[in-house]
Amino acid sequence: MADEHDVTFESADAGASTTYPMQCSALRKNGHVVIKGRPCKIVDMSTSKTGKHGHAKVHLVAIDIFTGKKLEDLSPSTHNMDVPKVGRKEYQLLDITDDDFLSLMKDDGDTKDDVKVPDNELGERIIKMFRDEEKDVNVIIQTAMGEEVAIEAKEAPK
Repeated sequence: MADEHDVTFESADAGASTTYPMQCSALRKNGHVVIKGRPCKIVDMSTSKTGKHGHAKVHLVAIDIFTGKKLEDLSPSTHNMDVPKVGRKEYQLLDITDDDFLSLMKDDGDTKDDVKVPDNELGERIIKMFRDEEKDVNVIIQTAMGEEVAIEAKEAPK
């Protein structure tokens, strides 16, 4: 009978959500918002006046923080929208694997090997600094809604 209470939880967090609600009218340019299920950074927003029977509407233009795609949304200013919890963390780069994954050192000394080298200018710069120039590189990883991507790299201070 004791087995029915043995429950395994896959995560150790307190069930914290990856997003939180915020009223449309409280969103700001350069802030974050979820549009079509994607975490985005707001690049432009405008509010239209109320119509004869309606609410003021907020027109949002945002860029997906992982893919760089432009997304737009129109929502009543009184409605709530989800805002992603966006985190940034700096890691020391230990290695780049043959299949282009970054091997990063975490604060506790463990390695984090699940972030791919970005296929853009930044990815080329990380590889050049690490392999060609043999520099110590720190990589900044941005996380939101369960996704992670390298957003910046810089030479580690000696």
